[in-house]
Amino acid sequence: MVYNSKLSSEFLDELFEAILLLRNREECYRFFEDICTIKELQSISQRLQVAKLLRENKTYHEIEDITGASTATISRVNRCIHYGADGYNIILDRLEKIKKEKNKDDE
Repeated sequence: MVYNSKLSSEFLDELFEAILLLRNREECYRFFEDICTIKELQSISQRLQVAKLLRENKTYHEIEDITGASTATISRVNRCIHYGADGYNIILDRLEKIKKEKNKDDE
């Protein structure tokens, strides 16, 4: 099934295909360092951390202190978690699963 996004375009399709071709973290660093500004990458990674902390039931104040994100950013991420395309939840579920498996292997 292909997700029918409001953002869908030929250019975005090609960008996402390119991202899916990245094989490891080093390639991700190399590609994203070339394609994004440092500020863009910091903002994206900050939003992911905000989503993670929201799912841990942290307060806006705690999230603001931990990440430096504005309450507007926290609110936007919270709306996406609850009413968005479910992208944050898909990724956070997978990251949690990987973390649990890694912790299990370390025992």
